[in-house]
Amino acid sequence: MDTTRPTPLLGDLSPEEFMRRHWQKKPLLVRQAVPGGAALQTRAELFALAGRDGVESRLIVHEGDGWTLRHGPIARRAFPKVDQPKWTVLVQGVDLHVDAAHELLSRFRFVPDARLDDLMISWASDGGGVGPHVDSYDVFLLQVQGRRRWRIGRLRDATLVPDVPLRILQNFEPEQEWLLEPGDMLYLPPGWAHDGVAEGECMTASIGFRAPPKEILGREVLQRVLDAAEEPERDVLYQDKAQPATLSPGRIPAGLQDFAAESVARLLKDPKALECALGELLTEPKPNVWFDPSDVLPVGSGVRLDRRTRMMYDDHHVFINGESFKAGGRDAKLMRHLADARELGAAQVRQLSDDALDLLDEWVESGWAHALA
Repeated sequence: MDTTRPTPLLGDLSPEEFMRRHWQKKPLLVRQAVPGGAALQTRAELFALAGRDGVESRLIVHEGDGWTLRHGPIARRAFPKVDQPKWTVLVQGVDLHVDAAHELLSRFRFVPDARLDDLMISWASDGGGVGPHVDSYDVFLLQVQGRRRWRIGRLRDATLVPDVPLRILQNFEPEQEWLLEPGDMLYLPPGWAHDGVAEGECMTASIGFRAPPKEILGREVLQRVLDAAEEPERDVLYQDKAQPATLSPGRIPAGLQDFAAESVARLLKDPKALECALGELLTEPKPNVWFDPSDVLPVGSGVRLDRRTRMMYDDHHVFINGESFKAGGRDAKLMRHLADARELGAAQVRQLSDDALDLLDEWVESGWAHALA
């Protein structure tokens, strides 16, 4: 991908221009970002996917002033009639199951994979939607089929409608409004309130991004560092030879507090350990993701990552599906290319060391990658 070249996907902005002008700053409406829309799934295929185990899906019905929410798997008989107004089905992670959705999501890899989350498809009958709401993450809303009217505005009042199972804004004040046709796309930064209502039957793809909360991310990284810490050959015991007799036996000694603090600091003093824990965390497959084992990589073949595989790297490691490997030299360069391009040609595979080839064989056998014809 040439990040300096203008693209219709971003309204003839280059990815560099888009990131500088709009990313996390202001909305952008793009007419015919994907001319004519994208053939991702039919209604029947989406409904079938919503009924599968291991697929996150929701059914939302709006009747009068009431809303109902049902989580999947959703049997086909549970759906209202298609011509019944004001209901919608949302299916998360369609890119994990459908090649066309994975390919569409890949067009947004001008944002780091560590931030790119998934592609959700929402199907709605006439008048369907999820109500005015606000997201804490960036999102691209691509109209796939039919038409949807979007109203957006800065969040001025975060009060929610009481006693409904959705986070619907009670006092939404729209500032702009557009009707999106197939192929049109709307980008919204975090914190922009929005409300999308179908005009007739429609399908919308939402490309969402991960925005981990600081405290949660810190706790999860710290837990991985602790889990990976090696047991010392000889443990150092706390000593207090200078401890005097005390009249306050319930007070924790300051020396013991310092001893514990030094122990924690020792575990965290290695920046590579923290980087390794972060990389493993960011590439951990989503819940309910599994891979189909296959044969070893044939001699003379290239390799392509499975669409469900998450692969990233830093200056010292390569990470794949929650595992980390140290890498250097030519192997590191080729593995980084695999993470960026998601495939290696046969000539590139032949340049790998025996150890790196063994890793590729393991990944292919596990279904994390597949041979290129």
